[in-house]
Amino acid sequence: MASKDEGELKILRAEGKRITPQRRLLLEIIRKSGGHLDAGEIYHRARRRDPRISLSTVYRNLNLLKELGLIAEVHLDEEHHHYEAAEDTEHYHLICSGCGRVVEFYNSSVETSLAQVSEEQDFLIERVHIDLVGLCPECRAGSGE
Repeated sequence: MASKDEGELKILRAEGKRITPQRRLLLEIIRKSGGHLDAGEIYHRARRRDPRISLSTVYRNLNLLKELGLIAEVHLDEEHHHYEAAEDTEHYHLICSGCGRVVEFYNSSVETSLAQVSEEQDFLIERVHIDLVGLCPECRAGSGE
């Protein structure tokens, strides 16, 4: 079975895109982050490993990687974008409005409800984005709720 890295490189090659050290680095940073990074955080992490990388290179490559479906751009209740590794399975986000923590979750009931809505409305759902915003247990405890 091919690794995620090998699959990403195959997609780049198939699209006629070079596999540059910068692209490898950005994919690795996003994949290993285990979370949702904005372009600034990706840039800072990349600069620690490659001091010559520019912010414009990061933005240009993030756009390319997003267009190729290798990463996903998400909006987590904020104005700027965050990036995460593209997943084969749908997932959703719990976002704490107190501390900003983001927790990914999957729920089969949501999938069942979406299928039902799709059928009832005769509507082909192509993409789903669900963010639930509230307070995590730590922030609730700190606010006295």
